[in-house]
Amino acid sequence: MSRIVIVSNRTPGKGPAAGGLAVALRKVLGNREGFWFGWSGKLTEQPQAEARIEDIDGLTVAQVDLTREDHHAYYAGFSNSILWPSFHLRLDLATIESYWYEGYRRVNAQFAKALMPLLRPDDIIWVHDYHLIPLASELRNLGARNRIGFYLHIPFPTADALYAIPHHAELMRDVSRYDLVGFQAQRDVAAFTDFAQHQAPSTFGARAIEAIDFSRTDVAAFPIGSDPEAFSRLAASPAAKKMIHRMRRSLGDQALILGVDRLDYSKGLPQRVEAYEKLLANNPRLRRNVHLLQVAPPSRDTIKEYQETSDTLDAICGRVMGHFSEPDWSPLTYVKRAYGQPSLAGLYRMARVGLVTPLRDGMNLVAHEYVASQDPADPGVLVLSRFAGAAEIFPEALLVNPFDTDETSEALRMALDMPLEERKERWQGLMAAARTHNVDDWALRFLDRLAPGTADAGSHSRDIIYLDSVA
Repeated sequence: MSRIVIVSNRTPGKGPAAGGLAVALRKVLGNREGFWFGWSGKLTEQPQAEARIEDIDGLTVAQVDLTREDHHAYYAGFSNSILWPSFHLRLDLATIESYWYEGYRRVNAQFAKALMPLLRPDDIIWVHDYHLIPLASELRNLGARNRIGFYLHIPFPTADALYAIPHHAELMRDVSRYDLVGFQAQRDVAAFTDFAQHQAPSTFGARAIEAIDFSRTDVAAFPIGSDPEAFSRLAASPAAKKMIHRMRRSLGDQALILGVDRLDYSKGLPQRVEAYEKLLANNPRLRRNVHLLQVAPPSRDTIKEYQETSDTLDAICGRVMGHFSEPDWSPLTYVKRAYGQPSLAGLYRMARVGLVTPLRDGMNLVAHEYVASQDPADPGVLVLSRFAGAAEIFPEALLVNPFDTDETSEALRMALDMPLEERKERWQGLMAAARTHNVDDWALRFLDRLAPGTADAGSHSRDIIYLDSVA
């Protein structure tokens, strides 16, 4: 059986995997021969040409160090100051520096050169996320003829947003060098297909650029999920019960509205708190009877736009506290640190409302985790942004437009007032979808599609092929 080579920006470290994706990919490598390749997390004076191979908790890991300059241009620069905001349709937040693209390609070339000597002809290579779009091109240029798949964990942009990205034509040509490209949602497949079928010719430069040929690229939606059974067990664990007991002591009979997110401008956190503010303003009966807990550990806090989001959220939370607080009651708690999965599972289980309202998201695994952690006899209600990939598989949630804070406020009221039987019925549909789209089956579906035996099933046809999201 062919080896599996997983490539990502960072390699896993020692200790338990932090998220469901890392756990699933560890399982893949536990069941199949192979290794994980990526950046070590270390910075060095000179680019590292050869990968170091280590055994980390039974996992074979090959990793390289990056120079500080290359890492800044590749990661903080092109990946997270250009691609991330553009793919999330926040072109107003994109900062463009031409030298970042050079560093982005340089790191992808460094990855390819270090990975190539480790490959066998029949290895299957699975590349993850927007940091590594050019990797297949770099490997092909070095002679790799392996099956190479790419999975995008964030949304794919609309054509207009894509055209605004520097060197977008080169990046899309890089995408065409993959055998299989996987997206989170059918929305993303549709956006990709729209670009592929209606490519606008470049008018910049002396000669016309040929349209990109995607005829050998299989494109499919593979909605990622969590491990719902594991979260269900975790929500009943002693650590989760301890968290529930602590919260009950603090809140009494107040209904808990819970948000759990990285502190990122794509998550819609200021709009979320504004919607809660309107809930309290429009429904005085709910004051003293409801409490918002927002958990938002900082991320990429060296980037200016993230600092501004943090400052905006601080100000809005302060406004709500100042307007509605009483000496013996506060309307919200805002926590800027992460919690372990057992504690989170306890918070999920206790929350009457899971408030998941990103402005745009690839999938959003918090929605999956919230659903999986509920008590079947007394489940909470998921209020979910229609712009999260999860909305395609969770129609039983209360779907909202997160930009419309009045609509989100009304959804919160409906969730808090929803009778038990309706909550149970909605939760059963949500849990069935979470089980269907669990993270283990997601990985197997992608690798089955990428396997050499499926190459003639669609990837060499003249049309872009996509997989139904429930397959």
